[in-house]
Amino acid sequence: MKARIPNQGGMNQAAMMKQLQQMQDNMETTQKEIEETEFTASSGGGAVEVSVNGAHEVKSIKIQPDVVDPEDVEMLEDMLIAALNEATRKAKETMDREIGKITGGMNIPGLGL
Repeated sequence: MKARIPNQGGMNQAAMMKQLQQMQDNMETTQKEIEETEFTASSGGGAVEVSVNGAHEVKSIKIQPDVVDPEDVEMLEDMLIAALNEATRKAKETMDREIGKITGGMNIPGLGL
């Protein structure tokens, strides 16, 4: 006796492929939009502000002059790292959330960007 694969709600293979192609197109459009979006974070109570785009490229760094202390460069470095990490985290979370909306949380091999 041969096993039968149930009909998936009347969706044939061509329709499924078309739906996957639309999903991939939506993902590519969304990814491009997010990569062009800037994400900003600050640290040290606003003493340091960093902007990155969705592709994780640093676009700007602003440092308040009063935090530039030649005796404490390490503090400035720490604030820069904190702001960069936070801005990058925001970009990644936005990308994951928006792509998740398109895929419904499915991990489809070959569709990942």
